[in-house]
Amino acid sequence: MNEQDLVPLLSRIADALDRIAPEKSATPDLSAAEAYVWHADGEAGWLEPVPAVNRVPLALLKGINRQADTLLENTRRFANRLPANNALLWGARGTGKSSLVKAAHAEINAETGGGLLLVEIHREDIHTLPALLTILRDGGKQAILFCDDLSFDGTDASYKSLKAVLEGGIEGRPENVVFYATSNRRHLLARDMIENERSTAINPSEAVEEKVSLSDRFGLWLGFHNTDQDTFFAMIEAYCDHFGLDIDREQLRAEAKEWSVTRGARSGRVAWQYVQELAGRLGKPLDLRS
Repeated sequence: MNEQDLVPLLSRIADALDRIAPEKSATPDLSAAEAYVWHADGEAGWLEPVPAVNRVPLALLKGINRQADTLLENTRRFANRLPANNALLWGARGTGKSSLVKAAHAEINAETGGGLLLVEIHREDIHTLPALLTILRDGGKQAILFCDDLSFDGTDASYKSLKAVLEGGIEGRPENVVFYATSNRRHLLARDMIENERSTAINPSEAVEEKVSLSDRFGLWLGFHNTDQDTFFAMIEAYCDHFGLDIDREQLRAEAKEWSVTRGARSGRVAWQYVQELAGRLGKPLDLRS
């Protein structure tokens, strides 16, 4: 095949690829849903609407009243276009950090009649934050930008992008966006990552400070800790009442205690896992999507 024949063939192939490629709007319709998931695509990306969010009603989150009140008030101010802080929810696994973010979003939307967006960005897509923030800024709606299980390891330098976006960059965070993150680490960085900076830097204290200061970009630090036995029972009993799981309370507590011992922990996640086991045994469906 000579060059004259090859050019039109390649043009037809390119046209065919353009036709079958999914179109991603540069300015997506942010009224299609109240929650979205950000999918990075190189340095760009697109927002996928979430028609039904998997979340626990706020009333079922036990043992975290102070944290819930603080986050609700911050979110309420933000929804009303008043100054609000970025929030870091840190602490033990399974203690309700991400559940509280989703529940607070639902609660405030119920109060205000909707309009507040919840946009989830995955940890590995943090480097595309600028592109996402441009879309949210142009969309004009109040949006909670949510990253679950945020942390940084090894030589990962994307935390610098996050620092700039949160407070330190020229543009800074858009007024219609607030950033909520959950993490098992209070300072978001692995201990060996901080120690490595201390051992290799010319000025160890400044190097460590530069990394630890990422957490300082969050105006709210909400700590979550392991649950005591009475609170653990209260969680399970609330689920049973909510879903109509009929079981003798003494039997329920005995089974729940044994379940927590076999898991080696008492937390909201362990409580929910037991409730799923119980509901399955009783033949009762569970639906948390709303």
